[in-house]
Amino acid sequence: MSDVRYPFTAIVGMADLRLGLLLNAVSPAVGGVLVRGEKGTAKSTMVRALAGLLPSIATVDDCRFACDPAAPDPQCPDGPHDSPSSSERPSQLVELPVGVAEDRIVGSLDLERALAEGVKAYEPGLLARAHRGVLYIDEVNLLQDHVVDLLLDAAAMGRSYVEREGVSVRHAARFLLVGTMNPEEGELRPQLLDRFGLTVEIAATRDPAERAEVVRRRLGYDADPTGFAARFAEEERALAERITAARELLPKVELTDVALRQITAVCAAFEVDGLRADIVMARTAVALAAWDGRTEVLEEDVRKAAQLALPHRRRRNPFDAPGLDEEQLDRTLEEHAQQEEPEPEDDGPGPDGDGGGSDDGDGPEGGPDGGGPDGGGAPEPSDGGPEAPEAPSPEDPASDGPEAPAQPPVPAQHPAPTRESAPVAAGDPYRTRLFTVKGTGHGAQGRRSPAETTGGHTIRARRPQGALARLHLTATLQAAAPHQAARGRSGRALVVHKDDFREQVRQGRESNLVLFVVDASGSMAARQRMTAVKGAVLSLLMDAYQRRDKIGMITFRGSGAELALPPTSSVEVGAARLESLPTGGRTPLAAGLLRAHEVLRVERLRDPSRRPLLVVVTDGRATGGRDALAQSRRAAALFAAQGTASVVLDCESGPVRLGLARTLAGLLGGTAVSLDELRAEGVASLVRENRAADRSANRSTTSMRKAA
Repeated sequence: MSDVRYPFTAIVGMADLRLGLLLNAVSPAVGGVLVRGEKGTAKSTMVRALAGLLPSIATVDDCRFACDPAAPDPQCPDGPHDSPSSSERPSQLVELPVGVAEDRIVGSLDLERALAEGVKAYEPGLLARAHRGVLYIDEVNLLQDHVVDLLLDAAAMGRSYVEREGVSVRHAARFLLVGTMNPEEGELRPQLLDRFGLTVEIAATRDPAERAEVVRRRLGYDADPTGFAARFAEEERALAERITAARELLPKVELTDVALRQITAVCAAFEVDGLRADIVMARTAVALAAWDGRTEVLEEDVRKAAQLALPHRRRRNPFDAPGLDEEQLDRTLEEHAQQEEPEPEDDGPGPDGDGGGSDDGDGPEGGPDGGGPDGGGAPEPSDGGPEAPEAPSPEDPASDGPEAPAQPPVPAQHPAPTRESAPVAAGDPYRTRLFTVKGTGHGAQGRRSPAETTGGHTIRARRPQGALARLHLTATLQAAAPHQAARGRSGRALVVHKDDFREQVRQGRESNLVLFVVDASGSMAARQRMTAVKGAVLSLLMDAYQRRDKIGMITFRGSGAELALPPTSSVEVGAARLESLPTGGRTPLAAGLLRAHEVLRVERLRDPSRRPLLVVVTDGRATGGRDALAQSRRAAALFAAQGTASVVLDCESGPVRLGLARTLAGLLGGTAVSLDELRAEGVASLVRENRAADRSANRSTTSMRKAA
């Protein structure tokens, strides 16, 4: 690969991403950019190209933390820097690999030297290298949660803290944070999304002419990187000069009261949590004005700042895609476009006074236009905006929603082999019980099952496996103590050899592979019943999202089973597949179980450390052959033989129940749970009732003993 970077100005299209990166180059206080987009859209290429445009920085000579000679960090581990000599160097682009360890990020202490020699030897990490430069995280959504927390805390505070074994190190860590991700591979938690200043959605252009130009330029670069870069050298130089000029103009830009009121009104209208969005929008609007060479923030700056800073912050459920209602944005900006000035002739004591009217406009009536469909206020999530009434079709029973008249259910004992019901909407999700895999795993850090992890609490000590990272001090001293006389110890210093060191073994929680096997046959096709079943599966999907699991989904109906969703970290895709799931036909339960067995076999080869949890959603019926039930039971025995953790969501309903799902759970060696038992609050109330009954029984027993 060539050392010559692809020129920033040679990239075709992607205006929003280009602008978001340049605004952060002008004002790093904006807080970085999260780039969301499909694979193969030049996300990484553009980020790497940005580093070549950033101005050079002056650094203190021999300082490993890139201290500014004009204002050295007073807490710099290499300091103090009194009258330091300095030199200039280009701003650095530091790339963070997906599998990076915590010690590599914040730096590491040489614990062996600390114990054996009594010196504090600290080796800076990637955060120190990125100071005053760019920290680029490709596939940020695939990083472990505690690593992302570490990075974003440093980005927010501008400092890195290392606290380990009684040694404290602090150093400046201010950098331009850029993360890229493919949403198909999973989302970031909302708390982490909020730490990125701006977000940009990108997709490959569908214009053949633009695509042809992209290919033409890429081939030209691959053939002659140096010559290709020389063709754009003048444009690169002009853009770098514009960044420098905008940085110099930035302190002179005025954020007027009108613009500030528009910013806060927009954030309130979109119901974003906290005040970080207001601050980021203000900084972005100021940077936009400086970028355009102006000293005053205009309404167009506020509008663009909202489009970049709010989509990932609006209040939404985890399965909604980021977005912004442009009509609501325009209404809010227009409503707060003028300076508020009290006018006695217009502003009466009643609630209908003009005076800006921002409070009344955001009330329950829906905006300044009254309660009509075009009024202000947040759009209903399920309507799709003002055009929603035109969307439902009279022939589509799924468009009626849960309150529509129920369709005649297909009799469970005689499912139609070929009839297919239209997809039914899922019920509202709710908090579910926690299902875990027994034993202690070694998988990726998450929030479900017990496992040995890099975080959590210490459970024991062991000899180091590789480089010593987390010293278990007590165990180390215990290992060294019996040998002090033989080692000729004199004085107070402890003689410690390398073989004495012990490291901590910590127990936390891991993420699992949750594989759903969903019965979509005719016996499940009753409208109200399938709504409840889909709501239960959606709730389990949300639980998997919150616990950082991978998920997969198999559906079975008609004559076989289908892998509707290969194992992935994108729970949102699973929710979308569930929503469009049709029902009807026979119940090939054995086919569904056998397909699940094969999927888990392949996944064990791909990721042996990730333990699976099988969730079978069925009423337990099996049709489609003379021995369909016997075949399903033989398939279930395969999971029991391997010890696969399993849960059967019993969907059987009605006054007469056969108990087939609970029988299936016994054959799987798992747990059977009804739809009513799935809710966490239902379990909690049951526990409370049992405890109350126990206390009442204890009091009765005590009273009887006293009476006797």
